[in-house]
Amino acid sequence: MRLVVIIAEYDPFHKGHEALVKAVRAAGATHVAAVMSGSFVQRGSAACLSKWARTRQALSCGVDLVAELPLPWAVSGAETFARGGVALANALNADVLAFGSECGDAKQLWRAAKLLQSPQMGQKLRENMKAGIQFATARERAAAFLTGEETAALLKQPNNILGIEYCKALQQQKCSMECFTVKRQGAGHGSMEESDFPSATRIRAQIQSGSGWEASLPSGSAAVVRQELAAGHTPASLQRVERAVLYRLRVMSPMEYKTLPDLSEGLENRLYAVAHTAGSLEELYDMVKTKRYSHARLRRLVLAAFLGLRAGDSAGTPPYLKILGFGPKGREVLARAAQKGVLPLLTHASDSRKLDSRGQNVVELENRATDIWALCCPKPAPAGLDRTAGILVLEKGCV
Repeated sequence: MRLVVIIAEYDPFHKGHEALVKAVRAAGATHVAAVMSGSFVQRGSAACLSKWARTRQALSCGVDLVAELPLPWAVSGAETFARGGVALANALNADVLAFGSECGDAKQLWRAAKLLQSPQMGQKLRENMKAGIQFATARERAAAFLTGEETAALLKQPNNILGIEYCKALQQQKCSMECFTVKRQGAGHGSMEESDFPSATRIRAQIQSGSGWEASLPSGSAAVVRQELAAGHTPASLQRVERAVLYRLRVMSPMEYKTLPDLSEGLENRLYAVAHTAGSLEELYDMVKTKRYSHARLRRLVLAAFLGLRAGDSAGTPPYLKILGFGPKGREVLARAAQKGVLPLLTHASDSRKLDSRGQNVVELENRATDIWALCCPKPAPAGLDRTAGILVLEKGCV
């Protein structure tokens, strides 16, 4: 067996995702597993489709098994997101970690990851940050100063940045996995431009508008979207619970704000003040945003407050490996993970009872978040989906 793991959101599973699966198969993978975000995603919003719908998409398009990246890591910045994903890839006993990147050169990304961990990089980065420069720009300038513009250029592109964080996590966790990357095709991350390979942002906007999205998805993935649209389960949007988010921000105490993840330079005080005057989420983001705080970071911070996440929830690595679904060859991946035994394996809701207090806390955060996600759907779904949905099994082409 040669197992390749892909860390992804699949929101939705599009032709670019399919191209990566085909590329790793062509490179020798006998089995492909995905570590996928759940009900909320890294951009600080609700996933467009449920975790189970996205699992069905992946299984119908060449992925053998899908495991869930728990909420605290799924809605964090690139470093924490990558740390959690790599730990679960290791728990699956992967041989290779695969991802897309703008540069398409795994060795180059690996070297950049080494640089980011060097004492010289840390010192230069601190100097730049003290001068009032936003983190991303400060890091680019530090890399340019130490190694030249080529490395700095890698840090300007989002998929390269995430790839570097994957490499860094592999190095820090002393994993034996190889890195495999393919050059990203089509439109750039977050772009709304028309392309044979449009961005997920554009596809989600098309699903929201009701047309133009089908040609961008593999047939199996498109079929799932059609089913979810007909059932009123997609597109989910945080806008449907906007006032609930604003209410939560207004009733939080200053001390509760101080426990939020990813805080720096008194950001919690700025958010606390603005939360009592903003009449919409967009107004709130615009009022809080400065050159030092990106929109994505603010959206994640607001989402964390709404979902009840605290700074310590994403410390370290995930405490369990939860399986969302698998196909005919997925049982072999599952057996391999069980044999390695790095983490408790969750295949049924009752399995969480065996976890320690930290693991049970993460499960409860996940369950509560999915209950909230259910209210983000066009037709609100009942609570308790994480406890009742069960594992998806694909046999002979049918889920």
